[in-house]
Amino acid sequence: MFIKSINSWSFPGGLEGTLDPCDCILLAKQYRFPAVEIGIGSENTAFGLNATREQCSNILEFAAQNGIRIASAASGIYWSRSLADETEQNRKAAFEDLERLIEISGWLKVKTLLVIPGAVDVFFMPERQPLDYQHVWNHATEGIKQAVPIAQRHNVRIGIENVWNRFLMSPNEMLQFIEQLNSPFVGAYLDVANVLPFGYPEQWLRILGKHVVGVHFKDFRRSVGTADGFVDLLEGDVNWPAVVAALKAIEYEGPIVAEMIPPYKHHPLVRIANTSNAMDAILTESS
Repeated sequence: MFIKSINSWSFPGGLEGTLDPCDCILLAKQYRFPAVEIGIGSENTAFGLNATREQCSNILEFAAQNGIRIASAASGIYWSRSLADETEQNRKAAFEDLERLIEISGWLKVKTLLVIPGAVDVFFMPERQPLDYQHVWNHATEGIKQAVPIAQRHNVRIGIENVWNRFLMSPNEMLQFIEQLNSPFVGAYLDVANVLPFGYPEQWLRILGKHVVGVHFKDFRRSVGTADGFVDLLEGDVNWPAVVAALKAIEYEGPIVAEMIPPYKHHPLVRIANTSNAMDAILTESS
């Protein structure tokens, strides 16, 4: 069974870290999303690394009162520093961040936390020097391996997302990275649109199979080829019938999370309404 969900970054204030989780829940309810993915920001955001168990308990209670499920969690803090950073100091700090992210995710009772393990380069940070691929592989592997017992203790799966970081560029690379860790608490978090410049999401899904622990929905136009190519659902080149067929074939059961960023410059909630309608159409193909 698929769970229609939306990432909190899709709403006004979500990316900026000013959106309160309870306001996110109310917006999800208003636009017919039964579930949400909560973004965890830095310590100076509305919901960040300094979140408390009590705060998470209150959010869960509020979500239950409004009939909304908190199905997954995500964080973008690893663009600035990661488990595979150049310096040991940053790698250590990133691991401490991951410990905290897993703990907060456990308090939220979500099954999956989206994690970016490292980057060879960051396309929107041109000042950052590229790192050696093997360096990123080795340190990302080491960091995730050390985090597995923490994830197990909190019953949270680490979902490795495919992003434009020039790392894990094929489904077989992603599969190898996950299988070497040999843990049910590490899996793939597949973003179907991020694949399009160099592959096909339906193929990634079938190759990764049982290792898929999360799915992001957005759309992309290959003819554009840059970040400007991300468009509303059903406006790009994602083969939605093939994606849904692949999800069914691997017997994926869990949240399908719309990640619609950035929001419209004007009337941003119109994009949320459009996304909800598009997801209804796409996911009916699973029935």
